[in-house]
Amino acid sequence: MVSANRALHELNLRRAGWLARIREFLYGLIGYEFAHTAIEERGALETLFILITVGDLIGVPILPPYYSLRILPFVVPQIATWKRRVLRERMPTDAEEFDLHVV
Repeated sequence: MVSANRALHELNLRRAGWLARIREFLYGLIGYEFAHTAIEERGALETLFILITVGDLIGVPILPPYYSLRILPFVVPQIATWKRRVLRERMPTDAEEFDLHVV
């Protein structure tokens, strides 16, 4: 009885391993590029939002100060990473996409 339960348990573990591998393969085949593009878009929108909100720090007055001050508590934790992202040195080819699409 114990060996039958153990064999069934090992079979379930093997089956779960195969299902996990198939799931990872399908994610890489279908979903990885969507997820990667969504992360890049989120970063670009976040950079724009912080630029509009706190652009006065680098001399870009876009929003009236009243609205900037109302949004400021939500933006303060992200200012350091935003400055690092905006002011880092970049190569001219960084904006280019080198995906293997056949269009």
